[in-house]
Amino acid sequence: MIVVNARQKPVHLQSAGKRDVRTQFGALPYRVKNGKLQVLLITSRGTGRWILPKGWPMDGATPAQAAATEAFEEAGVDGTPLDTVVGFYSYFKVHEKERLPVVVAIFPVRVRRLLNDWPEAGQRKRKWLSPKKAAKVLDEPELRQIVKHFDPRGM
Repeated sequence: MIVVNARQKPVHLQSAGKRDVRTQFGALPYRVKNGKLQVLLITSRGTGRWILPKGWPMDGATPAQAAATEAFEEAGVDGTPLDTVVGFYSYFKVHEKERLPVVVAIFPVRVRRLLNDWPEAGQRKRKWLSPKKAAKVLDEPELRQIVKHFDPRGM
């Protein structure tokens, strides 16, 4: 299997070692307001780009639970994660001057409410957008497609 990031060279996963490819779990927080689907984006801490909450696997948590925990910590989301992966995207994370390939599995999180106080409240902004508008402001092409075509009906 080959994972390609549009701006980077292909990464051959079958030849990559455990130290080479990392896995993260991302949340796609959503709600239906006035009959219209909206997704929640947040800004990254470093560059202020619009992103989805994501993070590393957590001991004792399913991937969907880990995604929901990231949505709480990074965006103040109180919600219910779905155990369905809606897509994968890849990116390169710079760590100690190395570029490490990361594959992110995206799990929907139905938002019950947004908290006014959450762990990273002072470090990020958050914004509700239609999936189409959200896709336009995301950098990663694979993630754009996941968000643009997201439909929680039937999940």
